[in-house]
Amino acid sequence: MAYPEWTIVDFIHRGPWWQNRGIRLLNLWLCLPLLTSCINGLDSSLVNGLQILPDWQIYFHEPDGKTLGLLSAAQVIGSIVGLPFTPICSDNLGRRPTLFIGSLFMLAGVAVQSASTSIGMFIGSRCIIGFGLSFALNAAPLLITELAYPTQRGKLTSMYNSSWYFGSIVAAWICYAAFRAAGGSIWSWRIPTLVQAIGPILQICLIWFVPESPRFLVARGRESEASRILARYHANSGDERDPLVVFEMAQIRYALKLEKEVAKSSSWSSLYSTPGNRRRMTIIIALAIFSQWSGNGLVSYYINLVLEGVGISDTGTKAAINGGLQVWNLLAAMTGALLVDRLGRRTLFIISNVGMLIDFGAWTITTALYNTLGIASAAKATVPFVFIFYFFYDIAYTPMLIAYTLEILPFNIRAKGFAVMNFVVSLTLAFNQFVNPWALDAIGWKYYLVYCGWLIIELVFIVTFIVETRGRTLEETAALFDGEQQPQDLVQMGGEAATTTMAARTTVRLGDSENENEKNVTPRDFMELRSHAGPSVYAAYGKTKDYTTEHRQLYRVNTSDSDVL
Repeated sequence: MAYPEWTIVDFIHRGPWWQNRGIRLLNLWLCLPLLTSCINGLDSSLVNGLQILPDWQIYFHEPDGKTLGLLSAAQVIGSIVGLPFTPICSDNLGRRPTLFIGSLFMLAGVAVQSASTSIGMFIGSRCIIGFGLSFALNAAPLLITELAYPTQRGKLTSMYNSSWYFGSIVAAWICYAAFRAAGGSIWSWRIPTLVQAIGPILQICLIWFVPESPRFLVARGRESEASRILARYHANSGDERDPLVVFEMAQIRYALKLEKEVAKSSSWSSLYSTPGNRRRMTIIIALAIFSQWSGNGLVSYYINLVLEGVGISDTGTKAAINGGLQVWNLLAAMTGALLVDRLGRRTLFIISNVGMLIDFGAWTITTALYNTLGIASAAKATVPFVFIFYFFYDIAYTPMLIAYTLEILPFNIRAKGFAVMNFVVSLTLAFNQFVNPWALDAIGWKYYLVYCGWLIIELVFIVTFIVETRGRTLEETAALFDGEQQPQDLVQMGGEAATTTMAARTTVRLGDSENENEKNVTPRDFMELRSHAGPSVYAAYGKTKDYTTEHRQLYRVNTSDSDVL
């Protein structure tokens, strides 16, 4: 009979996370890199909100056509310029210094933007902000996914990109409030631009209080520092010999060892040097394209043209719809983020693409009816279809674009692969921002038919290529594309290290509170105790049978042999 091994399920915290001081403190610090996505949402949505303000239009002489396209694409252009340097900084300086550098550039760009006196100066400031944002957007999600508590990694990384809408909400409603309070003056658009400075200032002042990524530290030979961080924030005891810390450290070391054996270098060419990496990058590039070419770009950056296309021209009405849509998006995206470990990544992607395809078809029909036959009721029906479309988009692509990308990339190419994803997103954004307004002016509602066809292609790809990653540690997930044996080896390595640590503690308490016995044990004894003893064995380490059963289901662990399936 093969004795079952200890797995990460046996050592993770049970109960509400806020009752664990280490996790509570860790999540507090992770709010700072999470803020990066809010900053991105604010910056990206600001131009959309400013276009609705008459005072901004008058001050900058009502930009349109190519000027409007360049203005919308300026931030993306700055991001593209910065992207080649971001993984170099993340892999060599660390996640925290890279985030700090990005915040400095963003703050400088905000200063220039708020003082702009011409459209050229405004466009230049957007480029500076985009350049700094590329550094922050590379480092922040890496820090979250590599530092988060094991059972919270999927949710937190999914919530990261979902937080984009919080910034978007701030941008929409700040523009609306400024229009109501300061309409008729330049402050109706300068105030929203000044609000952008809050996020970078907080990150510049507080980022050094956030712990560095343990994976980065181990890769740089600073294992003792990584172990101390895991002990403080994951084990809640400060004990570096805690089985959870030993388990995680063993998997990190072994994963890095396997990655070095598979890929002799971590250059850009290593992204395509193995079949596993080629499969990863195919999925990542496709998801990056789908995230911007699903029809969402029409509303994200050109809501003014879309609403006017169905007869809604009142400034207050357009601003209210824009603000309400961002709140709806945030709720839908956070719902998706909370479901990633319950429904799974693949299931959410399929639901999302099917829903978008059906809804966008209906959206296209109502727009066509209004534009060709002048049916007013069709115009009114378009607005709810926009909201429904974004619900389906937000439950998958908003929370999981970044989370899924980072999960499936191994550490040695994670920063570079993520930079490629951001680069592809930037290219598709730039394409959208130049082509969408031109296409809408040229062929109107018929342009929507292009997206209907593209959504069919997306659905076929998702069903064919997306792999489920639910219920695995970060190292096990990344190894899924390198053959079946590697994830099993990682589970075995972590389990053996943790078992040895448990046995080294020399005693285990058996029985109830009235009859306690002590026994010296070996690793083999521990395995026997774990497979045959009652709840008291788990209670000796703060565990219960109900707890392990529940979390083995979450982590897809078979209780008959304790191997990850």
